Amino acid sequence: MSAHDPTRLSVEHVTRYEYSHAVEMAHHVACLRPLSDAAQTLRVFDMSVSPLPTQHSTRRDAFGNSRAYFAINAPHTELTVRARSEVEVRERYLGLDPGTTLHVAGVRERLSYRAHAPFEAASEFAYASPYVPLHEALRDYATPSLHPSRPLAEGVIELMRRIHRDFRYAPSTTDISTPILEVFERRQGVCQDFAHLMLGCLRASGLSARYVSGYLLTQPQPGQARLVGADASHAWVSVWCPGLSGELAGEWLDLDPTNDCLPGRQHIRVAHGRDFGDVTPLRGVIRGGGAHTLLVHVTTLPLEGVPA
Repeated sequence: MSAHDPTRLSVEHVTRYEYSHAVEMAHHVACLRPLSDAAQTLRVFDMSVSPLPTQHSTRRDAFGNSRAYFAINAPHTELTVRARSEVEVRERYLGLDPGTTLHVAGVRERLSYRAHAPFEAASEFAYASPYVPLHEALRDYATPSLHPSRPLAEGVIELMRRIHRDFRYAPSTTDISTPILEVFERRQGVCQDFAHLMLGCLRASGLSARYVSGYLLTQPQPGQARLVGADASHAWVSVWCPGLSGELAGEWLDLDPTNDCLPGRQHIRVAHGRDFGDVTPLRGVIRGGGAHTLLVHVTTLPLEGVPA
């Protein structure tokens, strides 16, 4: 296949709650519909909810993500949300030359406040957020990669590689409440920790970066079948990087510190925001329910055009 040809992928994301007592009333927000733009085309999307909601609506949030809102007013002891997507993904960074991007000091200058200067929309991702406070230790860790005169893309790619090298991917060692300083000190975590950590490094260094949620097509070991339901949601970062080359790059450079790569045709973007809290796949408020069990299964499969 040509490097310009898209990869067509399917994703099934199933979330199931089981409650010890009946939920009398529930209101939920789902962020499960993949983005669609020049580099990624959403061909099919369907979301089903059981039990059937009494109210259901969809709208765009402030970041351009699609959100589904639904309410269930009948008593229930189980909730299942099943989202199925088919997308075509293209390489965003073909022909990328990191050395041609604006240098670090120039990007910082464009993001800094100046009286009467035009507003830079990317600056909204340059500040602390609930899961990504600004810490001096993270700025110090990033400093060797982000010399003021260095092209920004070169620096952030090096920072991504250092995080991948210095931190261990360790499932079940953290959860969403684990502070990023604890992740930094323990040098281990999962993809959302790596994303929050890198966001903290970039923002503490005066740069603008956003959290990206999505899915990753994982390749099975040679001779083994692809596992159904074994994949999970993935997370990476996107840094504002004026001067990017590449046909579909725009001004945002995506970086996956968990896998030490620039996301390509095996990454499906669902949403972006300041941190995980802005793009949580499913959240809500319920009355009743007691204790609950949460089960999540994600299956990402190739339909055609997967590079070897």
